[in-house]
Amino acid sequence: MTVYNFAAGPATLPDPVIKQIQAELPSLQGTGMSVLEISHRSAMFDDIINTAEQDIRDLMHVPANYHILFFQGGGTGQFAAAPLNLATQHKRIALLDSGHWASRAGDEAANLGVTVDTIASTKDKHYQELPHLDKPLSAEDYDYLHVTTNNTIEGTAYHTLPEHGDVTLVGDLSSNFMAENYNVQDFGLIFGGVQKNLGPAGVTITIVRDDLVKPVEHIPSILNYALFVKKNSMFNTPPVFAIYATGLVLKWLKQQGGLAEIEEVNRKKAALLYDFLDDSKLFTNYIKKSDRSLTNVPFTTDNPDLDTQVIQAAADSGLMNLKGHRSVGGLRASLYNAMPVKGVQALVDFLHNFETQH
Repeated sequence: MTVYNFAAGPATLPDPVIKQIQAELPSLQGTGMSVLEISHRSAMFDDIINTAEQDIRDLMHVPANYHILFFQGGGTGQFAAAPLNLATQHKRIALLDSGHWASRAGDEAANLGVTVDTIASTKDKHYQELPHLDKPLSAEDYDYLHVTTNNTIEGTAYHTLPEHGDVTLVGDLSSNFMAENYNVQDFGLIFGGVQKNLGPAGVTITIVRDDLVKPVEHIPSILNYALFVKKNSMFNTPPVFAIYATGLVLKWLKQQGGLAEIEEVNRKKAALLYDFLDDSKLFTNYIKKSDRSLTNVPFTTDNPDLDTQVIQAAADSGLMNLKGHRSVGGLRASLYNAMPVKGVQALVDFLHNFETQH
């Protein structure tokens, strides 16, 4: 039985990458040492991390005045790192509250003593559509505007970034990082854990404009952008294996034709599932159509018991991890970069058959 993993993260990885990891795991590049054993101070790892950085620059067209850093702690760690490093002038940030993770980012900044102004929120609409700015913001008022480009739980995404005036834009791209193409120069800071589209859990990629990197007192070294720039992400032992595996996925993305090609495939996958849901008499997606995510598709029968039956029957058919987030219930299919079109087709065929039988 073929298994397709629709988990929200850690998520499916490309088959060729898994096979390469399997082949190289006992002896990396014929050294007799596993990648699990090599030193982060070795020339071999220097090549791994520097190549990964260059491939990120190539794939995302990252300008020379942006630094690429490799952190641990996931996107949640960057919820603290961003205000600690950037909210130093006004100690005030703006937030578009588009869902659970945006709200968590605001809570973390507030916990650090930063004033957080929620400029707009769609919480009263159960986050089934995105909040937008009524007018551009000013850098005279805010250190930055925090935007979650893709809301993993709720299934919404900003396909066009908000008009934000001259205020610095900070983007949490965790769940559509390199699955949907954005212009890096629209942001002052981008961050995202790799465990959805780019690799195994353990590494967070941060892309920050050089004018935003400055010495800041009284922040933990492990979250200090200036220190990580100075040390080339080697302040402490980095997640060696996760960076190695992410590097393999970056090479795979290049082989697929780059981000424009992978986004086209992701749009095809999403359309396949959304078209079925829109025609279904049993399953419903409640998200405003213009705001629908390409990577995370929540849906429901509106009957929790029947939802549970669908999840179990799907797992029995090799369609794994379709249970929705506990805060919203229902089902959720995550269609990240490594999910093949045939996997989404298998899901649609299963749902069609389930609907016919019920």
